[in-house]
Parts: sequence; structure tokens; C-alpha cells
Amino acid sequence: MADISKLVGPFPDGADPEAYDRIRRRVLWRLPTGLFLVGSSAGGGRNLMTANLVAQLCVVPKLVGVAVEVTARTHELIEAGGSFALSLLGRGDRALVRKFVKPAVDDRAARTLNGVAYFDAPVSGAPVLARAVAYVDCRLERTIAFGSHSLFIGEVVDAAFGSVTTAEDAELLRVEDTRMSYGG
Repeated sequence: MADISKLVGPFPDGADPEAYDRIRRRVLWRLPTGLFLVGSSAGGGRNLMTANLVAQLCVVPKLVGVAVEVTARTHELIEAGGSFALSLLGRGDRALVRKFVKPAVDDRAARTLNGVAYFDAPVSGAPVLARAVAYVDCRLERTIAFGSHSLFIGEVVDAAFGSVTTAEDAELLRVEDTRMSYGG
């Protein structure tokens, strides 16, 4: 039995909060979403973090939003560095995202994070996975706080297809390609 005090409402009238929460999470897990790596750097620190709460928010100007948990190392680095980069991953990289669910170990000499090669995004300097299908480099425009997460909104200052795969029709990694699920 779950601790009902830890469940987040609202709940429909007469609903069993625990049963409703279980169903609600299962429905939210079904929302189609990609898996990305968010690169961040500031004050000599750098990180790549697995994320699925990413979307293009505006066409003019080109704005991208990424939601990051407030306790995450990436949150701290984006706030301090004023930028972030997104690595778009191919479907074959499903095992790779698990390497970045906790803060990454940076080996500057080898230019790896958690043993995986990266390069610095041309404008922000945030790390981009070297094998990324494509990347988007963003300058932080604004931050909106929402409870457990902040929505970082960045203006796209550079974007390109990666060096490993340059095909625009490459299939991108999605949450349903893995056994991962966002908590909903």
C-alpha cells in the first residue's frame, strides 16, 4: 500500500487515491515523447543528463523548452551557465541513456562523460554527445519554476546533424524504446 500522503491530487470525487494514481501514471507514461541528453556547463563543471520533457515551444524566435528537476546537477549548471545543448539520439542508443540518469563523471583529458565521447557545442560550450544524430545549442532566455521542475526556455543559437549520422530521416530514440518511464 502506498503512502497516500505522498500522492499528488487532484483526485476525482469518490475515487480511491491509490488506484487512481496508478491509472493516471500509466496513462501519462503513454504520452509519446523522445529521450534526449541535456548538456550543461558552468564554472568548470559539465554534465549530460537523460531527459524526456523537451519540446520546441516557438517558431519565431526559435525557442526550445526543457524541464529539469530542481535538485538535479543539470539544473544548477544551466542556471549558472545560462545555456544548454540537446543531443538527439538514434534508436540504437537506448542502452546509452541509462549512463546519464545520475551526474556524469567528466574525464577532460579523454573528453568523455561517463566514458562516452562528447564535444563542446560551438556557441554555449555545453557538452554534446559525439555520436548524437543531431544537436541543438541554446542560450537560456527564461526560467519558469513549476514545483518539482523548472522549465528552461532557450533560444536556438546553433543546430546541426551529428558526425555519426547525418541522415535527416534517422529514427530518434523514444521512451517506449526503453523500459524507462517518467513518473507521471
